[in-house]
Amino acid sequence: MPFSPFPPGAAATDSPFSAPPPVLSVSALNRMAREALEAALPLLWVGGEISNLTRAASGHLYFTLKDANAQVRCAMWRNRAQLLAFRPENGMRVEARALATLYEARGDYQLNVEALRPAGIGNLFEAFNQLKAKLAAEGLFDPARRRPLPRFPRAVGLITSPQAAALRDVLVTLHRRAPHLPVILYPTPVQGDDAASRLVGAVREAGRRAAEDGVDLLLLVRGGGNIEDLWSFNDEGLARALRACSLPVVCGVGHETDFTIADFAADLRAPTPTGAAELASAGWHAVRSELAVLQPHLQRALERRLEGLAQRVDRAGLRLLHPRERLRREHAALERLGERLSSALTRRIEHSTQRLMRARLRLAASAPRPAAARAAVDTLGHRLHLATGSVLARQQTRLSALAAHLEHLAPQAVLARGYAIARDEHGCVLRSAAGVIAGSAVSIELSDGRLDTRVVGHLTD
Repeated sequence: MPFSPFPPGAAATDSPFSAPPPVLSVSALNRMAREALEAALPLLWVGGEISNLTRAASGHLYFTLKDANAQVRCAMWRNRAQLLAFRPENGMRVEARALATLYEARGDYQLNVEALRPAGIGNLFEAFNQLKAKLAAEGLFDPARRRPLPRFPRAVGLITSPQAAALRDVLVTLHRRAPHLPVILYPTPVQGDDAASRLVGAVREAGRRAAEDGVDLLLLVRGGGNIEDLWSFNDEGLARALRACSLPVVCGVGHETDFTIADFAADLRAPTPTGAAELASAGWHAVRSELAVLQPHLQRALERRLEGLAQRVDRAGLRLLHPRERLRREHAALERLGERLSSALTRRIEHSTQRLMRARLRLAASAPRPAAARAAVDTLGHRLHLATGSVLARQQTRLSALAAHLEHLAPQAVLARGYAIARDEHGCVLRSAAGVIAGSAVSIELSDGRLDTRVVGHLTD
């Protein structure tokens, strides 16, 4: 579609007598440029490296797509960005399916990205990952090697540029949270060709002068930027210098989403320079709040202590006496103790004498009396003789009755009354005639002898 500077329906003419062309507003011009650009350039794929990536709170992505010679602004709306299968990062090489357009409000040429796919990792990002993997394999980032931060640092060392906004952020934060805390600045560039070596030198100088400067915590800070701006903090020498430093190091470089090799090599990473200052002053800031709470308790405890000591002084003053009066009181006390001792001895002797007299009376009362005992023994002996005779008589009478009863029940007595005992040939007592057959031998026992007989027959009633 050919581009025309006139609105649709307007005709151009070279006649000097024709009406002058209409004057376009900026909005109309930008709208016509956008429409012409979108019509001339269809949806296409563009490859490049991501830089200046911003994730808006709305979910939209804004970034720059660049190569060695040029760059173009890009926008990816939330409904497209939330479908991505990976997380775009600065330095990542990607391919974007985009529509070339014009942002009318500013007149900026940009790409509206419909889809995004990785096309390999950018050179800087690839170098970052390679160095990170190498140092991690050496154990340089091992959490066990990280040193704890002092809770109450005597002074804080600060490595940054004197012109950096991060310096002001740190100083303002420390002044607000711990105004008494000294800050020793080790100035160095944080961006540029020689920034990495200057940073290494500053770290080593801070370690050497730690005892002299009284510094026991080191802050390495810088404001935000893209991967190129922060590249000095991805230096291998800086990472090794941080681990070799005698001071614990807090690294606050960039914004919360920015990560550098220095962040991994430091003992603690802060999301921002202000965050690093807050970590350095955390102990002092917390103790100020604790002291505010403890102050009334301490005041009351001190008042109680002073009151107790005042009472002790008063009691001690009352006990202060002249030596002569002290001796007189001690002498009177000694006399009272002597009287108590004498009285106690007298009472003890009287009590022992009474105990002795009672013991003698008990001993005399318990002495044996043979004559009285003999009469008692004679009386008891006579009573025993009478009782024994009575018991024997009763037992003899009972025995005679039992013997007569037993004799009455004896078999011989029964036989003497005319009874007999019949036994079979085996000697068993016959109790019935039913079991005896004719011709059987039967012995009959009488009171004065035995008859041997033989059964002739049975007689029944």
